[in-house]
Amino acid sequence: MRGDGESVRAHVQGLVDREAPALSERLRQELVDRVVTASVGYGPLEPLLADSSIDEIMVNGHEQVWIERGGVVVPTDVRFESAVELDDLIERMIAPLGRRVDEASPICDARLPDGSRVNVVIPPLALGGPTLTIRRFRHSHFDPEALVANGTLTTRAHDFLAHAVERRLSLLVSGGTGSGKTTTLNALSAFVPEAERIVTIEDAAELRLRQGHVVRLEARPANLEGRGEVTIRALVRTALRMRPDRIVVGEVRGGEALDMLAAMTTGHDGSLTTVHANSPAGALDRVQTLALMAGVEVPHEAVRRMAASAIDLVVHQARVAGGRRRVAAISEVALSTSGDLGVHPIMSVGAGGDEQWAAPQSQRVAEVLEATRR
Repeated sequence: MRGDGESVRAHVQGLVDREAPALSERLRQELVDRVVTASVGYGPLEPLLADSSIDEIMVNGHEQVWIERGGVVVPTDVRFESAVELDDLIERMIAPLGRRVDEASPICDARLPDGSRVNVVIPPLALGGPTLTIRRFRHSHFDPEALVANGTLTTRAHDFLAHAVERRLSLLVSGGTGSGKTTTLNALSAFVPEAERIVTIEDAAELRLRQGHVVRLEARPANLEGRGEVTIRALVRTALRMRPDRIVVGEVRGGEALDMLAAMTTGHDGSLTTVHANSPAGALDRVQTLALMAGVEVPHEAVRRMAASAIDLVVHQARVAGGRRRVAAISEVALSTSGDLGVHPIMSVGAGGDEQWAAPQSQRVAEVLEATRR
């Protein structure tokens, strides 16, 4: 229960016991629960938020609530009595975070105290009524061995990536929304040696690294007056002055891509980041496009060469049948003699789900693959 929920519950319990003594104990308790959650809690969403097996909650107007569990999206029987009740819930959820949503600012992104990410879109942009999406935050550590157990990684892919991270190859984890990029990134970070100083940079803090020498930075949105914003790009620049051995950026989605590439080529090799993309080649193209959006007059050729020097491997994550996530491809980044930047598949998953491996082109990646075989 949020805020002073316990004192509110005690007060409501006393009122119900005094005013409705004829009700059974079960009905009185249900009435107390409903009043308390509607006033200081998250209303009809409380049971869903209490269910640790739910990864995402999607409210499409006051009459539709969907959830994602185990990679599968299913409807629920949860309903709000009216759009007003949903509006009140959204206000209670984001107001303590210093955020607001109204007709002038109909889109809001925020992070709940437990780390869960919240997105709100209201009319007139959301035609079917207020839309609320909550991506749950998992408190447990992400174990690389657990990814092997659940089929995200095969044993060979696990061993290859472990050697790649230990030998300071820089990795770009790509995939679509909800494909498990952050989970895989967190798991791969476990292979960074304990003695190294790591700086993590995120829009919403989700990474939970096990090493003892970790500095965590989180971006900050503008306040109600539109001031005080601290961007991912500003944090990447700051991180360069913090003597990191490696930099881990939760996701590049703007001009910070240029600063990230610069960091990877100036003594911070072995860094890790993620990007939204539908394929390894698409991930490489997107990083270059984002770098060109930095507002700095840098020729495309220079960005291309920087990306070729900075990124060693693209680890592409995808959803498969049944909603399960898995690493679908591992590719090395290569710059051809003609100056074209591309990816060379090292591991790919065939149509039947079988894993296929190919010989690397670069000596450095070949040494990692050879170490995996020993």
